[in-house]
This record gives sequence, C-alpha cells and structure tokens, in this order.
Amino acid sequence: MNKSSLINIIKLKLSEKISNFEKLIAETRASSNDTKSSMGDKYETGREMLQQEINNLQVQLNEVLKQQDFLKTVLPKASDKAEKGAIVKTEKGLFFISVSLGEIIFENQKLICISPESPLAKAMNGKHTDDVFTLNNMNQKIIDIQ
Repeated sequence: MNKSSLINIIKLKLSEKISNFEKLIAETRASSNDTKSSMGDKYETGREMLQQEINNLQVQLNEVLKQQDFLKTVLPKASDKAEKGAIVKTEKGLFFISVSLGEIIFENQKLICISPESPLAKAMNGKHTDDVFTLNNMNQKIIDIQ
C-alpha cells in the first residue's frame, strides 16, 4: 500500500473540509448581515443564534486545521509496530493511525483513519504482527503492519 498516496488523499479530504467550513462561515456571516430589521429583541436573538452557529463552525474548522498540521508529522515510512503512521491490519479491519477521518476507500480497500489518541490506537500501540490486544473486552489479533 502506497502511504505517500494515502497521505495525499487524506490531505485533499482535509482541504475540502476546510474549504467547506470557510464557505459555511462566510455564508452564515452574510446571512447575519441580512437579518437587520427594526424588530428589536427578535433581531438580537436571531443575530445571537447566528453568532453561536459561526462560533460552532469556527471550532470545527480549527479542529480540522489541527488535523492538517498533525498530518504533516506523519511520515510515509514503513512501520514494524503499531504507531503513528502505521497501517495496521487486524481481524476486524484495516486502520491507518494518523488523523480521525473515518472510513475511506483506498486501493479498492476499506481503510479507517484513526487518531493516535483514539482508544483503538492506544490499545494496539507498540504491538507487532501476531500480537493480540484487547479493546472493550474483545481480543483482536494484528495480522500485518505496514
């Protein structure tokens, strides 16, 4: 599996998310400017709700920006143990320890991108091929690590 290509696909997906959040924030700000009226309290309440929405979107955008920065530290090198940057195949699936992006299809395989801080990544951290780890009282065997 080509890790450099995988990392580039993830970078692209994160860039798309960033663009979407920036667009939503701009649209919400624009609609905030459109709500001007002489309704008094209703106007203030509506404006406050829009501001809260902008704040929520900004928090989500900042999280994706952090993921983008973290991804720069993930090197496309081969791994012999479960660690940041490793592709780990278990009996339950294929996992890329990088950023929390969820499921993607790469080279016709379902791969789940997980954060090194996730419970699954922590449970398998430092393990090698043929090692067994336990998560939620379920044992999983590591079949392969790249």
